[in-house]
Amino acid sequence: MFYDHFDTGLIGTLTLVGDEQGLRHIVFSKKENSTVVQDDWQKQPEFFAPIEAQLQAYFKGELKRFGLELALAGTPFQLKVWEALLTIPYGELVSYKTIAEAIGNPKACRAVGAAIGKNPIPIIVPCHRCVGSDGSLTGFGGGLDTKKRLIDLERSRR
Repeated sequence: MFYDHFDTGLIGTLTLVGDEQGLRHIVFSKKENSTVVQDDWQKQPEFFAPIEAQLQAYFKGELKRFGLELALAGTPFQLKVWEALLTIPYGELVSYKTIAEAIGNPKACRAVGAAIGKNPIPIIVPCHRCVGSDGSLTGFGGGLDTKKRLIDLERSRR
């Protein structure tokens, strides 16, 4: 497994984790119980250079859709939810109910919320674009202030 640290300039430092199959995790620096770099992992900045270039363009407001190899690992339900998140357009917000309906399970709002909470690749799999039915900002691994900054960044660059 490879890793590197990336300073976003907007929301702090992210830890990127991946392997030959693709990007596996993005971890916020302030997230409690976050993925800890393991002793057998190798710091490989060159491996993450294309990912960091896209993230840098995103944080500058120049990139609206990522083109990266993702190595998402989760339950079949989680994978469905995360794939649905990838369809949310840049700068737009949807409710958990909208995602539940999109995956064909309209009564699974809470389960959708739980799956979103387990999203291993935030920002790129844009869980920050999912809000409560009333438009309120709800849980986010990087904190609600980070979620608001990401939403504001996207809305200012539409």
